[in-house]
Amino acid sequence: MPRTPKAAAQAPSTMKELKDTLWKAADKLRGSMDASQYKDVILGLVFLKYVSDAFDERRAGIRTELATDGYDEDQIAELIDDTDEYTGRGVFWVPANARWGFLAESAKGTEVDGVEKSIGLLIDEAMDAVMQANPQLSGTLPRIFNRDNVDQRRLGELIDLFNSARFTTQGQGGSDGRRARDLLGEVYEYFLEKFAAAEGKRGGEFYTPAGVVRVLVEMLQPTHGRVYDPACGSGGMFVQAEKFIDAHHGEGSDISVYGQELNERTWRMAKMNLAIHGLTGNLGPRWGDTFARDLHPDLQADFVMANPPFNIKDWARNESDARWRFGVPPVGNANYAWIQHILSKLAPGGQAGVVMANGSMSSNSGGEGQIRAEIVEADLVSCMVALPTQLFRSTGIPVCVWFFAKDKGARTGEVLFIDARNLGHMVDRAERALSDEDIARIAGTYHSWLGRTDSPYENIPGFCATATLAEIKAADYALTPGRYVGAAEVEDDGEPIEEKLARLRAELDAQFAESARLAEVVREQLARIS
Repeated sequence: MPRTPKAAAQAPSTMKELKDTLWKAADKLRGSMDASQYKDVILGLVFLKYVSDAFDERRAGIRTELATDGYDEDQIAELIDDTDEYTGRGVFWVPANARWGFLAESAKGTEVDGVEKSIGLLIDEAMDAVMQANPQLSGTLPRIFNRDNVDQRRLGELIDLFNSARFTTQGQGGSDGRRARDLLGEVYEYFLEKFAAAEGKRGGEFYTPAGVVRVLVEMLQPTHGRVYDPACGSGGMFVQAEKFIDAHHGEGSDISVYGQELNERTWRMAKMNLAIHGLTGNLGPRWGDTFARDLHPDLQADFVMANPPFNIKDWARNESDARWRFGVPPVGNANYAWIQHILSKLAPGGQAGVVMANGSMSSNSGGEGQIRAEIVEADLVSCMVALPTQLFRSTGIPVCVWFFAKDKGARTGEVLFIDARNLGHMVDRAERALSDEDIARIAGTYHSWLGRTDSPYENIPGFCATATLAEIKAADYALTPGRYVGAAEVEDDGEPIEEKLARLRAELDAQFAESARLAEVVREQLARIS
């Protein structure tokens, strides 16, 4: 039986406590490892725990099914190791030496065939075994657990903690019976967020804040078809799409996931993230530059959701690229290369949401203004959303979201503008977050505008407005929402304007007089010191 640490009697009872406990324990491993290696170690462990839990769950299910059908123990023992019974249900086959029970029993190291093996070596061998048994994971899982800079004692303690922690919703007032492996998916996402925060600017390379992703998902509602992200990071867009489908009683199998990622480590994280959420995705045979080599050249997507890197100056630019339908993007900025690449991927009736730096809405440098004008005149822009500042811990650049649609229905020839800069709340001194209500307000406005809800759309000064292509042309094709939504209406307090101006003028004069008096006092004190 797996050994249980003494602390197990006080195992965390809520999901928040569980996440915090695991993070604090994992943080003890940091030691001499750099941030990227430390991230690989922890996320690799979470993934291994997930595949083992999923395997054990399916194994127990097979045993129950066979016993119910009248099979005896000898027959069950023979049939329970049929790999098709696992892989056919989307469950990875986990060899005996990679199962969590074996690793938990060996958390302090063990002797195998007369050879003493550390827990780190056993985990490396487990990773190898899982990849060999599941070719789709080949080259994905980390094999860094037996290196000199990994504290084997603390690694064993972390295995113990993962083994004893209660992956359950009990204690939260819930009784939905969610499986342990589902909750491990939440732990994986939580760790991604924590790593992104810890790594600062570099963390933004693989993680988009959940609130921003949800704005895209709630507005696009990707419930079916092909979903694509050309700069997919750790796969957060796909995970949120799957959650949206689950929340609306759909099936994750209704969407097909396609993505591409430039960074090798991030690509591996994305592969694990999709697997841990039960999503089968095509992220290409390896990592790669979307501009230099499009790994999905013939893809026509129903939905594209992306948060590509902003304002890239050094990118693989080819002036004759067929993707530049609306104009060749400038050498020093890839923003309009991303936008045009995404537009080239949209199927008839397709929709897209793209996070961009605010400058993209009005820039005229390098021919960007003309490219934007061409896109607007093609009637592909459906909505522009200006987001609050400080949503991204990794960058202070203000951001917006462009929404595109091949078919706007009754809204043909119009664009909706939403100024959401005043929404959100500060979660700490450096980061702002959007609440569920904020996201619902943004998405609800868009769906009302499209006529998808019973609530009729109306312009709200300071928040949302619809504009025709002619009006946008008159504004030199600038797409900044503030130009169109105007200022919020100020509530009439009943004070006549003449009286209010006189009162405010008198208050201002009094403040000027007080300022002059204080300045004189300061000069007198300085004179005495002299």
